Amino acid sequence: MIRDSLKAAQVAAMKAGDKQRTATIRLTMSALKNRDIELRTGAGGGDDDAVVTEVLQKMIKQRRESIALYEQGGRAELADAEKAEVAIIEEFLPQQMSEEETKAAIDTIATELGASSVKDMGRVMAALKERHAGKLDMSKASSLVKARLSA
Repeated sequence: MIRDSLKAAQVAAMKAGDKQRTATIRLTMSALKNRDIELRTGAGGGDDDAVVTEVLQKMIKQRRESIALYEQGGRAELADAEKAEVAIIEEFLPQQMSEEETKAAIDTIATELGASSVKDMGRVMAALKERHAGKLDMSKASSLVKARLSA
């Protein structure tokens, strides 16, 4: 499980004295703990790896947004720190689908649903998320779905 590999990596980073890696993994573990609390008080959870993957993808998305803002503001050192965090977090994500695999999955789902226009985008995205949530970046998939349905 991803959570176990995170814990093992945290111990290894602490033993190696890698402060940046230790801090990033601790931050990730904290975000997971917060998500666990949300799930306990709200509706039931689900597959643990799916929950962990969702949290990791959200953290990466936040950091990429920060990187863009830091680069616009001329703060390269802060952007570099965020990029380092993204690299560490990405190590724990499952293998992502390639663009060709994503397009094939979109074509399959669009054909199954009979989607022919941009009006059907929501249905296609919902099915795509249900089937491939942990293996693909939904923001990139969204643009691919839009391109597929616009053609």
